[in-house]
Amino acid sequence: MGRNGLLIAFAASWCFAFSGPMAKYLGEAGFAPLEAVWMRMAGAGLLLTGVAALIRPRALRIPRSRLPFLLAYAVVAVAGVQGLYFAAITRLPVGVTLLIEFTAPVLVVLWVRFVRRVRLPRAAYVGAVVAVAGLGIVVEVWSGLALDPVGLLLAFGAAACCTGYFLLSDGFGDEIDPLGLIAWGLLGSALVLLPLARPWDIPWAALTVTAAPEGGWALPALGAALWMIVVATVIAYILGVTAVRRLSAAVGSTVASLEVIAGAVVAWVLLGEALGPFQIVGGLIVLVGAYLAQRATAAVPPATARKVKEPVRVG
Repeated sequence: MGRNGLLIAFAASWCFAFSGPMAKYLGEAGFAPLEAVWMRMAGAGLLLTGVAALIRPRALRIPRSRLPFLLAYAVVAVAGVQGLYFAAITRLPVGVTLLIEFTAPVLVVLWVRFVRRVRLPRAAYVGAVVAVAGLGIVVEVWSGLALDPVGLLLAFGAAACCTGYFLLSDGFGDEIDPLGLIAWGLLGSALVLLPLARPWDIPWAALTVTAAPEGGWALPALGAALWMIVVATVIAYILGVTAVRRLSAAVGSTVASLEVIAGAVVAWVLLGEALGPFQIVGGLIVLVGAYLAQRATAAVPPATARKVKEPVRVG
């Protein structure tokens, strides 16, 4: 059971890793970040809802009392994360953006300590400090932030929304099936983004072109969109939900961090985006710190604080 869970989680991480590179292809074809996000959310939401209706229709039942929670989940945990992440990768390499987004476990530690006022093990603070130090190396603070400042701001915004995703996922309990939560969350985020993305103005004809980023492989825009919707979202979420049901929070957080490595590899192969030595070293430090922080937070006894669960990634 444990080995199967690890293999499924590993496959989910690689599926999620394609979302950023495919979005870059769509950007090259002429789609704005919000347009690409809406296309992903709407397409995947409809497809995943259909899959859930066929294989587990009970998963789509949401208690009326949980509708406000579902709305917050759609706005913050899905639309916020995806919109800011897709905007960030237009200014930053995919790998760097994922590294910054994966500081979310550190922000969870800060929230639990200073907002929930829960005393945490020393390892949680050590992990937070290590992750911040690694992040400083990634962005090369000694050179006055070598990366795009606006891109960094967008990436940190995605990390903040990802923190909300972790905390919201901790609160849905057993009343909502994870598959139904994700399906309705995707559709809800598409609805929230409707007036901003304005799908009636999206240049749908751009799906017929072939996108060729500088230094990368050429791919049909339609193929990139379908891959992002089917593989990087629907299949990734189904695998992720299955894996999370089989793994502990600490193991889940470790395997989820593979998305950073997988995303960097996919971006390097398809887009020619290679990380520099500082990004590689700093990235490893960030992942170690984030893992220590998440594991220590998840290890807090339920009597002391509600356990911060490791849900499926939304990347």
